[in-house]
Amino acid sequence: MITDLLRLTQWLSPAFPLSGYAYSHGLEAAMAEGRVRDAETCRAWTETVLRRGTGALDAWAIRRVLAGDDPEEVADVIRARAGCAERWTETRDMGAAFEAAATAMGEPERGTHPLPVALALRARGMEAETVAALYLQSLAAQIVSAATRFLPLGQTEAQAVLRDLHPVIAEIAALDALEPPVGGALLAELDAMAHETLQPRIFRT
Repeated sequence: MITDLLRLTQWLSPAFPLSGYAYSHGLEAAMAEGRVRDAETCRAWTETVLRRGTGALDAWAIRRVLAGDDPEEVADVIRARAGCAERWTETRDMGAAFEAAATAMGEPERGTHPLPVALALRARGMEAETVAALYLQSLAAQIVSAATRFLPLGQTEAQAVLRDLHPVIAEIAALDALEPPVGGALLAELDAMAHETLQPRIFRT
């Protein structure tokens, strides 16, 4: 239904009060080191996170919860796979903010979960690939938006980066695996760890 799609896009809008603007997913550390410095390196870093890091894991989590798996067990996998304290803090706090905002709008309470699990619990009945794709688009936009506040990366260039990631997002959203993805985005996880002691800093993560 079109109303389901409207609800989903509202939840994933930058205007929804998740404080997503405060998180860089560890990108700030990579930018501070100079490894991410322009549109191309930003696209490559973000694609790695989508394909082998948080993006792939969160898309799996969304699909499993929508398929009826126990959300607590899925949340445990996300917690166990968080590479450092900041990574877990980011998904936990954004999930709590999502739940608080949705409940305040009159939605039934669902409990506090990591963001992808919280989203999937509210999106039950919606088409899984669509939910995963729009979530991944939101994650990519959050990362690229962080880059625009640190780098000489204009809004038009940033939008071109997001457009170039559409095929990647579509590919990952279409995956329907029973088991969580193997491997990981090692360098991005190391960036997230390095960010925990980075000073000065703009972002929480």
